[in-house]
Amino acid sequence: MKQQTAVLALASVQLSLAATAWTDLANRPEAQVNGRKSLWAVAIAVNFLGPILYFLRGIRR
Repeated sequence: MKQQTAVLALASVQLSLAATAWTDLANRPEAQVNGRKSLWAVAIAVNFLGPILYFLRGIRR
């Protein structure tokens, strides 16, 4: 039961990260994104790594 709870908690975090990143990407102008938005949209789907990379490297500051 503990293992199932941990998996569900991690899945919830992963989905929250992805949803937040996709929402940000959809609302952010192309000029503020490093690279093509379509590639970032696909990259965000890659587990935890995609959304984290988007927030660290995908947004121009």
